Amino acid sequence: MHDLLARLHLSEDVIQLITNLVSALLILLVGIWLAARAANIAQRAMRRANLDSTLSGFLRNLINGVLIVLLVVMALQQLGIPSAPLIAALSTAGLAIGLALQGSLSNLAWGVLLIVFRPFRVGDFIHAGGIDGTVESVNLMHTVLVLPDNREAVVPNGKIGADAIINFNRRGTRRLELKVGIGYKDDIGKAMNAVQQLFAADPRILRDPAPGVWTDSLGESAVYLVVRAFVRSGDIWATQTDLLRAIKERFEAEGIRIPFPQRELTVVQGRLVD
Repeated sequence: MHDLLARLHLSEDVIQLITNLVSALLILLVGIWLAARAANIAQRAMRRANLDSTLSGFLRNLINGVLIVLLVVMALQQLGIPSAPLIAALSTAGLAIGLALQGSLSNLAWGVLLIVFRPFRVGDFIHAGGIDGTVESVNLMHTVLVLPDNREAVVPNGKIGADAIINFNRRGTRRLELKVGIGYKDDIGKAMNAVQQLFAADPRILRDPAPGVWTDSLGESAVYLVVRAFVRSGDIWATQTDLLRAIKERFEAEGIRIPFPQRELTVVQGRLVD
């Protein structure tokens, strides 16, 4: 190529410039193709390792971007432009961008951690970032939760990572707890036995761990019993409401009163006294 340009009677400086420019373009064109191939190979390897598709796609683009930046530096060096000032400028720009996007970078970092460590999965009911909801999707910047009333909440990953995460589905079972009161004159043993019969009659209530009913406290107007039982996570709400209704109906059938607050009033010399 140098001889061809020389026959055109071009000066050595122009010939060198054209040669360097062609070399730089070749570095960019061939390098971009190779960088894309390398990034695709890395993405396929991550998929074979069962890495999350969102994370593998992000890492693929990150690898491709880093390689392209290196290619640009190499191409500029081929043109005779010193690389040290360029690297310094890129570093300064990167620092400025990092400071300006602190919140976004925090969300991105937490997004990667949430995808890698998986404290929750799509479909789990969780408490995160101060919100209760079912996980619909986990992205690199935010997590989408569907609230019990079907509203949608888009929660930044940085907010989720900065607080405790409670996963209600991870163990597969949940414990329901009810607090019911009976009258002071009612038979506690009879009331407990009635609840135990309801446990046995409901197949949704698990036998291991065993359900139970205990005396919880002595209130102003009632003796309070606490009822606890484990069920499958998907059965928690229906079983809890059904059991509460069944307890009321069984207590009524057994003659066990569920009292309401009462006060005794005493009349002293024409005055009403509590």
